[in-house]
Amino acid sequence: MRLLLVEDDDHVATALVAVLSRHGFRVRHARSGSEALDALVPDGAEPYRVVLLDLGLPDRDGFEVCSRIRDRSGVPVIMVTARADTRSRIHGLNLGADDYVTKPYDMGELLARIHAVARRGAAPTADRAGEPAPADRVAEGGPLAARGVALDREGRRVTVEGREVPLTRKEFDLLALLAQHPGVVYRREQIFSEVWRSGWEGNGRTLEVHIASLRAKLALPALVETVRGVGYRLVTETPAETPAETPVGPPHEPPTQPPAQPATQPPAAGSDR
Repeated sequence: MRLLLVEDDDHVATALVAVLSRHGFRVRHARSGSEALDALVPDGAEPYRVVLLDLGLPDRDGFEVCSRIRDRSGVPVIMVTARADTRSRIHGLNLGADDYVTKPYDMGELLARIHAVARRGAAPTADRAGEPAPADRVAEGGPLAARGVALDREGRRVTVEGREVPLTRKEFDLLALLAQHPGVVYRREQIFSEVWRSGWEGNGRTLEVHIASLRAKLALPALVETVRGVGYRLVTETPAETPAETPVGPPHEPPTQPPAQPATQPPAAGSDR
């Protein structure tokens, strides 16, 4: 797995590169924000799977670098920094960082976080020509095809019946998450942990707004179903008209009528009453 390390402290970088290399990573070290952005320009080599980004860089602030990375690429970014205050953490996540780790950190935890974000941001397998294999393209859009929706994770593009639909980063991540397992209910807490990388408490309205916006932009209000009290799931089957059901069980019997009473005959002529 190829990884880009953006760190201006050579002592820290050397130690980190040594550990990451022992765990199978191929690491490129960038010492500044400009060098990091230059490293992300496609050059025909294997794309980076994760960027480890320090915030205290000599030429520009790490937050700016993260924003620039996010404008041009969907590669997962983990901010690794000594800034432990909540404001910085929230700002970094809002800019599009996938995770935020404060120094000093446990190396085992950092490795686990790298693998976690790499799995979520995994790009389709490339063929020999460098293009995503056709089978992977089909798999990317597979379950959504029934609704005319195509989801390109690598390009972070969504089309409906061939028409591209512009989505925000969070809207795309939300759709991509639900599309991983169509029909499976994702709890609200799980969605926030995966997409926003934060807790659910107090953020209910944010999720509702993003779901509503996603439904409206795709013009498919029934695509994302609300499971009341639990969360949301993706419904990929187009609702079909169902014929009237034939009753099952014994045939219906009319209610029992009381026996008919004999009609009263008029008295015979000349008879006494």
